Amino acid sequence: MQFLLCVIQYVLEMAVLIAIGVLGAFIGIKLRKKKDASAAAKGEQEK
Repeated sequence: MQFLLCVIQYVLEMAVLIAIGVLGAFIGIKLRKKKDASAAAKGEQEK
């Protein structure tokens, strides 16, 4: 029983870390697209 609880704890910790990583990736992609769009808009205004 003790072993099973340890395995469940590690699986839950891994799931939380994966969720944080995926969330960070989505936020990073969104911020990068926003930065690229503003840079493109700024470049078009200078022409």
